[in-house]
Amino acid sequence: MHGESSHQSTSSESGVTRREVIKQGLLVSATLATTRSLLRADPAPSAEGSAVAQKVSLAFELNGQAVKTTVAARTTLLDLLREDLAHPGTKKGCDHGQCGACTVHLDGKRVLSCLTLAATVQNKRVTTIEGLANGENLHPLQTAFIEHDAFQCGFCTPGQLMSAAAFLKEPWAPTDDAIREGMSGNLCRCGAYCGIVAAIAQARAQGGASTST
Repeated sequence: MHGESSHQSTSSESGVTRREVIKQGLLVSATLATTRSLLRADPAPSAEGSAVAQKVSLAFELNGQAVKTTVAARTTLLDLLREDLAHPGTKKGCDHGQCGACTVHLDGKRVLSCLTLAATVQNKRVTTIEGLANGENLHPLQTAFIEHDAFQCGFCTPGQLMSAAAFLKEPWAPTDDAIREGMSGNLCRCGAYCGIVAAIAQARAQGGASTST
């Protein structure tokens, strides 16, 4: 009896009963659970997500034709060419800048389109394998590649041709070793390197650089 009256006295003096304390605890737990659920279901947009969604307007020249388009800020030139502009001749190989299959020309210089952001080609000239020939007339390199059997499966050939066309305009020594070094960034899984070197040497001897873009 004495203990019960003491407990009642303490509760009365503090103004809070045991039942009210338990009730408040349950309400706090329910609120925390609801908050966690909402955070999982609707996370705040991150800076990374915002960057992906950002759009960029572009105007540039593609194989002699004016192009205007809008792309996501992180779109690569390779994906823009293949997926948006219907130029599948430029191949996606490793997609990490290691194989050279995606080589194109940017203002006449060779670049790896898988490592080039589309946003950087604003007001520039882009040339792909589709624009290497002059209408029905093949580029001297294309003719030389056929004559020397410089391709087998053909997957790497567009990148090889575009890289070689730029190589012919660069200040390399006129030797086969220089060709091998200058083309070392373009891999051929079929191993047609002897034919590739011979084809480039022939195009160089015939003045192929004068018609490259």
